[in-house]
Amino acid sequence: QDGHVVKVVGAKEHPFTRGVLCAKVNDYEAKTYSPDRLLYPLKRIGPKGNGEFERITWPDAISSIASRFSDIIAEDGAEAILPHHYLGSLGVVQKRALIRIFHAIGASRQSGSLCGQAGNVIFAEGFPTGFDPEDMVHSELILLWGANDLSTSHHHFHFMSEARKHNGAKLICIDPRKTRTARACDQHIAIRPGSDSVLAAGIANLLLENGSADISFAREVAADVDDYIKMVSAWPVARVAQVCGIEADVIVRLAKEFGEAKPAVIRSGIGPQQSVLGESFVRSINALAILGGHWQLRGGGCFIEAYPVFHDGLAERPDLLSVNPRSLDMAKLGETLNDEKLDPPVKGLMIWGTNPAVVQVNSTQVRKGLAREDLFTVVLEHFLTDTAKFADIILPATTQLEHFDIQGAWGHHYISLNHPAIAPVGESKSHGEVMRLLAKEMGLEHPAMRESDEEIAASALPKNVSLTQLKADGWIKTAPEKPKIGIDGQKVRLAVSVPEPDHTGRNGELQLLTMKSHFFINSTFANMPRQRKAQKGPTLTMHPNDAESRKLENDQRVAVRNQQSEIFATLKVSENIRSGVVSLPGKWWSSPPETAAVGNTLTASRWSPGGQPAYNDTWVTVEAAR
Repeated sequence: QDGHVVKVVGAKEHPFTRGVLCAKVNDYEAKTYSPDRLLYPLKRIGPKGNGEFERITWPDAISSIASRFSDIIAEDGAEAILPHHYLGSLGVVQKRALIRIFHAIGASRQSGSLCGQAGNVIFAEGFPTGFDPEDMVHSELILLWGANDLSTSHHHFHFMSEARKHNGAKLICIDPRKTRTARACDQHIAIRPGSDSVLAAGIANLLLENGSADISFAREVAADVDDYIKMVSAWPVARVAQVCGIEADVIVRLAKEFGEAKPAVIRSGIGPQQSVLGESFVRSINALAILGGHWQLRGGGCFIEAYPVFHDGLAERPDLLSVNPRSLDMAKLGETLNDEKLDPPVKGLMIWGTNPAVVQVNSTQVRKGLAREDLFTVVLEHFLTDTAKFADIILPATTQLEHFDIQGAWGHHYISLNHPAIAPVGESKSHGEVMRLLAKEMGLEHPAMRESDEEIAASALPKNVSLTQLKADGWIKTAPEKPKIGIDGQKVRLAVSVPEPDHTGRNGELQLLTMKSHFFINSTFANMPRQRKAQKGPTLTMHPNDAESRKLENDQRVAVRNQQSEIFATLKVSENIRSGVVSLPGKWWSSPPETAAVGNTLTASRWSPGGQPAYNDTWVTVEAAR
């Protein structure tokens, strides 16, 4: 109204979201108009990390960045500059446009992933990522394995509920915690964290024993079925029950239902991947879905991720690369910035769409690297995050209400248009505009550097979708072809050893899970008053048996510590988590002090073989706070 956003609502006619927004974004206008919003370019005037800045003009900011980047290139080469970005915005322009500059100058590239790298490794072998989630209405059994959909992707639950209503589907949640989703399911199985591959092997062994395995289908798509059968035969139900902490009869019944359902789907979350055993987990549930033959029926198989047909990587203009620069793992930013042997060392850093000082493993090491005096850091942000406090230059970015963009998806098959509802607040700019300003100042003359935000966004559209059509419709479904197992006729491999989780020598330590929260998107919205209040501050959930043995009480202030760090939280004693495990939902910032609880100061620098950060392989002691 009158150029001011007063309310944000979902579109009821959208076939997937059906007009329902999640608890994170249903007051998105509060973020855009927050009194803490960054509205002007800033230059650091105090020590790195202190958050002391002064306002400067856009020309001064762009000139400073171009000058410093040019000096770094002259002294150390272009590979001494690194872009670091992630999924703070899935918009094509906001996520991809700036990469054009770094391609053009030959800067280092980033590789890897923070939250689903274990799956990426397995998908690259020819296992499907998933299928159209709307097809879950055809499922007869849905295993939500480490997936808290009602907090992280609640629109999927529309289709699960329809399968339950019209198809008699049973919903079973496998999770160490009794989550919102688990409480809405027909059954909750409280598995011991890290033992998921063992449970999958045990179910597979029972499918073979009871004759419900579809061995002929498995042989069609897998090259090593006999080896897989031999491998899972080493996991009789009694052994599985002991390792997983699940009663044997529960496992037997689960295997029976999984074998009889026509079809069943394993809907897995990202959480179980976030371990040194991540690839083993993803392979094991995919192998189980294949052995059950469920991929042959609509609504069956294994679902982890879903995307529309959308080519947003093209918006980065990889053709601008004239050299083949090195690639640095984005999940190891702390190691990269502190590596004294790296040649050349990273001297220039631009960060957008992520808050590494909070979301990366061993965030203390990340902060140490960001604090280097010889490192020139630029951060594009909405707020003064933990990461932004280490910047030399901060550039204020527009929010989704203020810029044009095209959105892909992470969980369904729709492309959506993002119209600007209002003019940019303050002096905030889209990332496309920042790209154009900086490219001009750096003397980059390629026509790609002058493209408008609409042109940048449209470059990601598939050939059969026009920008005109998308503008008219608002959203378009571009569903991929039916998933295929294997690549170019080459069969997948199912058999890789099933490791047991190593819980030995812990001496009273508890396994810490730092899962996604209901009101934050990782660290996004962790500074917003309504979401912070709803999340009730940093809260550590503990089983009554563990609380009693430590003489701790509900609502008590506790210290959570290990050899790396210490954070504080309010204790919630609850039966909704299994003994031996504690959970701390949400990626809290280090300010304000009353809710400072950066959980990743406790996580060690550990990764799976494929590079997945092992967030969940964290062990802590819990004591009353002094």
